[in-house]
Amino acid sequence: MKRIFLLIFFSNFTLSELILEITQGTEDPFRVAIIQFEGSNDIASDVHQIIKNNLKRSGEFTIFDNDDLLSIPNSESDIIFNDFKILNIDYLVIGNIINDNLNITSEYKVFDIKKSTKVRSSTIFGIPNKNRQLAHYISDGIYEEVTGIKGIASTKILYVTENEDFKLIVADADGKNEQILLESSEPIISPSWSPDSKKVAYVSFETGMAKVFIQDIATGKRDLVIKNSSQISSPAWSPDGKFLSLTMYQDGNAEIYILNLRNKNLTRLTNHYAIDTESSWSKKGSKIMFTSGRSGSPQLYEINLRQSNAKPKRITFDGNYNAKGSYLPNNDGIVFVHRADVSFQIALKYFDENFIRPLTESQMDESPSISPNGNVIVYSIREEGMGLLSGVTLSGAKFKLPASEGAVREPSWSGFLR
Repeated sequence: MKRIFLLIFFSNFTLSELILEITQGTEDPFRVAIIQFEGSNDIASDVHQIIKNNLKRSGEFTIFDNDDLLSIPNSESDIIFNDFKILNIDYLVIGNIINDNLNITSEYKVFDIKKSTKVRSSTIFGIPNKNRQLAHYISDGIYEEVTGIKGIASTKILYVTENEDFKLIVADADGKNEQILLESSEPIISPSWSPDSKKVAYVSFETGMAKVFIQDIATGKRDLVIKNSSQISSPAWSPDGKFLSLTMYQDGNAEIYILNLRNKNLTRLTNHYAIDTESSWSKKGSKIMFTSGRSGSPQLYEINLRQSNAKPKRITFDGNYNAKGSYLPNNDGIVFVHRADVSFQIALKYFDENFIRPLTESQMDESPSISPNGNVIVYSIREEGMGLLSGVTLSGAKFKLPASEGAVREPSWSGFLR
């Protein structure tokens, strides 16, 4: 019997909870001292640990705790910069947390030790019992100040778990604070965020065929995208959220179509006897990239939507398999699954380079999804027969998010949420 459940709740414990495991950092990380914030001890301790974990997960930071330091300033006037210079610390973070049971407010400051000066002073307004959200916002501020790149701790990740049933889950970027969006006895695949991160599209087999649904994150309301007898898969949102590109089997062959979400009009984009699938949009919506077997093996092709009667252009040539491509946020390159011999790995290719950069070293890496700042890629791997999520930064840092039970696959990263 097929079972389908819509579930909108947050759980403190689930069987699929992801567990952070740092596997490799960068060669020259930023050295940052984070003093536990003044104020409510329980909240301050919790926030302190989450901030540390967020920064460590990037692989770009070495974090110094109170026990590692020569002095522990609680205010700006207490800072003795030489105590931190002796330890070759780059940045210092201090702050406080005020909890009046109605609101939580955190004020924090970032200091450049080498320049002996304050470089950031921010106030974050939080909600009681939402310590994680507060910590993520502070983490993003620290990350942006130190690296010059917008932080992603406050973003979300979609993924699918498979155990006895299939679950579509959304969680914080560190794998915590899970929300089960859908549970089904039938497979769920290809989750994809809307550009505003308020909705998700995915493929469900609950009707006995591959069908695309769109679901509102907040309300759980969902709609079947196209009501016909065709198999439909691989949904991808246009940057303006007005269209979905899809793989459809209208005439028995897999082709790329574009669906106008307002009037439900379909436009056929490809027409070839080979399989065309796994489409993705450039960040300005002017091009669509897709996987095609028209050259004899899976390769990536691109169509310019602003040219009339444009023909697909092949854009990958190295290796015998290149698929599941996504554009970097600044449109200067693509990330995809690459096979040169027998291993499937995540690879990067910049458009101004004529070679491919492998980013991973496993045997079966798949389903890459790029963070909204373009600096981190999360993907699925298989270890000892178990599916789990792993991540790699463009600077080479790596981490894993293994589940405590069940296989985890098909991650999809949200956009910025603030």
